Amino acid sequence: MAPLTVRALRATDAGRVLAIYQAGLDAGDASFETTAPAWAAFDAARLPGHRFVAVDGDGVVVGWIAVAPTSTRAVYAGVVEHSVYVDPAARRRGVARQLLDTLIASTEAAGVWTIQSGIFPENAASLALHRRAGFRVIGVRERVGRHHGRWRDVVLLERRSPVVD
Repeated sequence: MAPLTVRALRATDAGRVLAIYQAGLDAGDASFETTAPAWAAFDAARLPGHRFVAVDGDGVVVGWIAVAPTSTRAVYAGVVEHSVYVDPAARRRGVARQLLDTLIASTEAAGVWTIQSGIFPENAASLALHRRAGFRVIGVRERVGRHHGRWRDVVLLERRSPVVD
């Protein structure tokens, strides 16, 4: 795989971002969602200052990461929830880690003190990635929702910034 560049996500990336999102949803262990939203809904739900894509040497978007606020309450202004998705053909090549490292730097520079995520326990690769990036498991929500007709647990993780107090 050609070297990667991580840059800010642009509206012109919408088609690839949503296709990668849908591929992750189709795999079955990424989210309770089953269909990627329309671009307007995706765009409106995520904070504009913390959305990035990984682009290969041919200029093709191979992954994305973005955050959403966890609450509209001012006390939670420094807490975000993130999502990271990688094209199936680009997995196991460090794409997600580069995206996650970029996001961590971006959020810390903006004063965000906590990044959190909920991951299905079956998604071992994502859990391992997050642990290596400094996330810790804070609990498991057992049988929290039904997905494709079966109850699913969700592992809750967070990364507390060591530089934002």
